[in-house]
Amino acid sequence: MRAVLVMLGLLFLYSPALAEGAGRHGMSMFGELKYPEGFSHFEYVNPDAPKGGLVRMEARGTFDTLNGFTIKGNAAAGLGLMYDTLMESARDEAFAEYGLLVESAVVADDLSSVTFNLRPEARWHDGKPITAEDVAFSLEILKSKGAPFYRFYYANVEKAEVLSPNKIKFVFKGRKNRELPLIIGQIPVLPKHYWQDRDFAATTLDPPLGSGPYRIVKVDPGRSITYERVADYWGRDLSVNKGRHNFGTMRFEYYRDSTVALEAFKSNAFDFRQENTAKVWATAYKFPAITKGHVVKETLVNNSPTGMQSFSFNIRRGKFQDRRVRQALALTFDFEWANKNLFFGQYTRTQSFFSNSELAATGLPSAAELKMLEPLKGQIPEEVFTTEFKLPKTDGSGKSRRQLRRAKKLLNAAGWSVKEQRLVNGKTGKAMEIEILLVNQGFARIVAPIQRSMERLGVKVNIRVVDTSQYINRIRDFDFDLIVGGWGQSLSPGNEQRDFWGTAAADRAGSRNYIGIKDPAVDKLIDHIIFAGSRAELVAASRALDRVLLWNHFVIPNWHINSYRIAYWNRFARPKTKPKYALGFSDTWWIDKSKDEALRASLKGRK
Repeated sequence: MRAVLVMLGLLFLYSPALAEGAGRHGMSMFGELKYPEGFSHFEYVNPDAPKGGLVRMEARGTFDTLNGFTIKGNAAAGLGLMYDTLMESARDEAFAEYGLLVESAVVADDLSSVTFNLRPEARWHDGKPITAEDVAFSLEILKSKGAPFYRFYYANVEKAEVLSPNKIKFVFKGRKNRELPLIIGQIPVLPKHYWQDRDFAATTLDPPLGSGPYRIVKVDPGRSITYERVADYWGRDLSVNKGRHNFGTMRFEYYRDSTVALEAFKSNAFDFRQENTAKVWATAYKFPAITKGHVVKETLVNNSPTGMQSFSFNIRRGKFQDRRVRQALALTFDFEWANKNLFFGQYTRTQSFFSNSELAATGLPSAAELKMLEPLKGQIPEEVFTTEFKLPKTDGSGKSRRQLRRAKKLLNAAGWSVKEQRLVNGKTGKAMEIEILLVNQGFARIVAPIQRSMERLGVKVNIRVVDTSQYINRIRDFDFDLIVGGWGQSLSPGNEQRDFWGTAAADRAGSRNYIGIKDPAVDKLIDHIIFAGSRAELVAASRALDRVLLWNHFVIPNWHINSYRIAYWNRFARPKTKPKYALGFSDTWWIDKSKDEALRASLKGRK
């Protein structure tokens, strides 16, 4: 659910689609909506797609709860399939939403509130109507007993006023925040009559009540979970749902190890796999089923921002608080060698927290950026104003002596020196020791060269690979030195930036401020993003924040690829038009009966 909230199109420009009055069928960041009132379906679906069939999907790790809204336990895959939100995002239109549970939305001229008119036909799976009371209850229960993220994300929503059984008004507080109407439009709506007498904060393996296109029909704790399409789903004929939710049954099979999962896929244990490891993609997809055409291997263009994946420092630890130390340690990563020898040349080095978008900082700050940055002089690195940020490059030989010499100078300047082959702090006398915490065994081979380079500097490095449960718990409690951290970005960043980098999130268990940033300058730049009055101002604010984060060397940037690498058993069909900002498999594909029958016959040895 968090990922859904982060990737939403958000609101920053006033437009007719948000005008106060009778209400509109959608909300948009820019001008008029792409889809007019009464539109039949999204362009990236097949409205006549057949329904039915079983699709088997892969999940990693394990699960012990069916409540994905709290911090406790490991939530099962696919839980979002059970819940409807007030509005539905368009996957081919940036910053736009259309009514799902609601018929129309009315945003106050002064952005102080948004009012939603609910569809009277909306129903829970038990047949009871979905009301404004349920919506108000959802906000209250998520903020009071849900994961800490919700309290933070909805902090500027002062209250929800039930105006009638089918009308609700959300009142905002603080400065005008142009994204709040769309954020509220994506709130997951929960049934009050189901949860009011249950412990919402507890883990549970009892299938909860929902209203969405699927319901849980079978649970094998820690191993698999199965969802069945709701035949009488109340919203099946809405324009936002036509051609979607086509699979009759969706089953998620759990695998603890990626290698085992791939072998299971090869043996037809599940149907679809998205590959995230370059070496595996280059070497492991040459099995007989592909040669025979039973399995299709392809890449699809990814137009979405790629954000930042990195080796992330926990600066709550004293040894990482000096940015010169972080910069020095970052020099131990030889990306050019890794891309050539480990990644088969498939990746591009990530140079921005907003990579693959116009929000990424380039060159020196513009006049608009300087307007935000100059008041922060003395609080942010001086290089922000004088030098374009560029990561160092090597010749790819693996002999990065120049980088290590530079790293040694930075460490010496920060008060560290080598004594008896160990890097020691001159003030405390403590030797530098780092644990790199991993949950994916595949990353061990990537960090091994970094480990060797760090050890040449006198740093003792331990690589620890733990299971999913232990990893999640340690990340929630910020119990780590260095992890592989990731922050996805939308085309229009907003409130989620507080959870990523804000001071208030640094000590909040379960936040995504993994780094532990507590910087008033960063907080001010986040506010510039959230309260931007125009697209141009938003872009400038994002670039300004990007520069400050980069020059603080909070992370060792990793890499990205602008495509989806997928493989699937040849029983599917998909729309001619792919959604621009999504892969679309579970949402828009369907099982092709003729392909499915041919595949089954071929696997049985019949023609």
